[in-house]
Amino acid sequence: MSALLEKLRKNSTIKESDILSHSKFFNKKDMIQMSIPIMNVALSGELGGGFVPGLTMWAGPSKHFKTLFSLIMAKAYMDRYPEAVLLFYDSEFGTPKSYFTSIGIDMARVLHAPLTNIEQLKFDIMTQFEGVARGDRLMVVIDSIGNLASKKEVDDALDGKSVADMTRAKQLKSLFRMVTPHLNLKDIPMVVVNHTYKEIGLYPKDIVGGGTGSYYGSDNIFIIGRQQEKDGTELTGYNFIINVEKSRYVKEKSKIPITVSFDGGVSKWSGLFDLAIESGHMIKPKNGWYQRVNKETGEIEAKNWREKDTDSADFWMPILKDKMFRDFVKDKYQLASSSVMSDEAMDDSINAMIGDQDE
Repeated sequence: MSALLEKLRKNSTIKESDILSHSKFFNKKDMIQMSIPIMNVALSGELGGGFVPGLTMWAGPSKHFKTLFSLIMAKAYMDRYPEAVLLFYDSEFGTPKSYFTSIGIDMARVLHAPLTNIEQLKFDIMTQFEGVARGDRLMVVIDSIGNLASKKEVDDALDGKSVADMTRAKQLKSLFRMVTPHLNLKDIPMVVVNHTYKEIGLYPKDIVGGGTGSYYGSDNIFIIGRQQEKDGTELTGYNFIINVEKSRYVKEKSKIPITVSFDGGVSKWSGLFDLAIESGHMIKPKNGWYQRVNKETGEIEAKNWREKDTDSADFWMPILKDKMFRDFVKDKYQLASSSVMSDEAMDDSINAMIGDQDE
């Protein structure tokens, strides 16, 4: 080691300073796998991937299941670490206890913190982060920042004033500027729910609220769109599109489908049909029926599957275990040179994900 480099390390007033080759902050981060393959794709570009500590934002209009997707991430984290706890900041009070229990989150491991303004959130979360050490298993969900007022806006209303609030964007920018370093220094995953609004113009597009602070501070930003899913004329759920607005691992502007039904929640295998057909691992010989294809031999499986019977691990196991299919998905969605898992780790991850459930 260079004598000068060692002198710099010893003289640094930043206690975490270390030689880059030894720095704990550049170690490979733990990958938190979710039980739904297409959500792993959205967050990492790989079927057996997942998410790492940092800031993820789910944005969209009302009733787009943003909270559900956030809690699915929290559930995966709490399953991975039995000692983990969830800090749930709530400004909308629209998430009933049944929402947590239906996903399988132990509410005895959740601290619920009601919010009325941005400054309250900023002061509390910084106090909490100062008391957390690296290695403590904490996950944070903020639901949401979309309708969270500033303290000035609240005070003006109490004083009977009706004036434009010019401080809200600054307070949100300050919040994310202060929080982001702690997420990386202490390996904390944080998920933020946000709203979108339509840009005014001839071709309006969805704009994420919260100003530039939330955009620059986020590792992942997803804007959710939806279409109705019907059985005849009966509304049975929604087909969502996860639009990748920003990501460190996935190609931006990617569109990833996922389905939520009213009776079964998030469909575990949703989003895989089109990928399997596009990759040639599955064909549709006639409406409502499917056949698997062995890509290595080109042989078409004799068995025909009804569409409803494909919603099972038995159907998807051979396809998900096929490295050619996994590589196809990875090439389609993942940024070059951003793989977060080795082939061996991916095999283990896929096996665990399939063997874990047929729910």
